[in-house]
Amino acid sequence: MVKNILKEAEDKMHKAVEVVRQELVKIRTGKATTALLDSVKVDYYGKLLPLSQFGNVSVVDIHTLSVQPWDKSTLDSIAKSILAANLGLNPVKDGDVVRIPIPLLNEERRRELVKLAKKFGEEGKIAVRNIRRDAIEHLKKSEKAEHFSEDERKRGESEAQKLTDRSIKEIDTLLALKEKEIMEV
Repeated sequence: MVKNILKEAEDKMHKAVEVVRQELVKIRTGKATTALLDSVKVDYYGKLLPLSQFGNVSVVDIHTLSVQPWDKSTLDSIAKSILAANLGLNPVKDGDVVRIPIPLLNEERRRELVKLAKKFGEEGKIAVRNIRRDAIEHLKKSEKAEHFSEDERKRGESEAQKLTDRSIKEIDTLLALKEKEIMEV
């Protein structure tokens, strides 16, 4: 019973860390990465589809992305969708390819992005702590229902704390890497 509760808590904490990781990937750092365009949806005959379904998205160099559509008639839709995604990017049609130059960030914008990253990190930590709290409550309820002893509950609580500490450390590591990447000129 204790193992099941802890396993469930560990799975949920892992998902919370993954959400933070995904949110941090979306933050633009001034370097080209195809992940910047993951959230872009293109209108195709009334349906919104991910940009990756329209062509090859690639990194040309450290400051340029390109999208080479399989269907050349979608060039305009792709460019409009990238503009509409509010990523601060200005796509340029260049023959059969859409080029997306990644502008350099000024100091003020870098600081705003670091604050945003920290906000995502804090939300992730709160989620992890809530999962720990729920697991401990679950352990206490199960102990009262006499599924196991008080010693087992206490071991379970300390294991839940270890899981929490590990998850929070992982989030802190992700934040430190992202902050370093953002502040790098």
